[in-house]
Amino acid sequence: MPEIILGTIVLGLLLSPQLLAGFLAKRTGRNFWFWFFISFLIPIISLIILIFLEDKNPAAAGYKLADHVDKDRE
Repeated sequence: MPEIILGTIVLGLLLSPQLLAGFLAKRTGRNFWFWFFISFLIPIISLIILIFLEDKNPAAAGYKLADHVDKDRE
């Protein structure tokens, strides 16, 4: 029984960069599975690339500015 628990913990630690890359990609509007598998090849580099890529998700574009702020920009 302890071997199963230890194996699960080790497997979770080994897959953590891939899961992190997948969820980061999903949050930024990209394909989860593509970045999950790319992260097997280049784990740390893929995370760095995802951090610096532009966000494609329109819902996470930011907060709506107040009316008086929009007028100052024009």
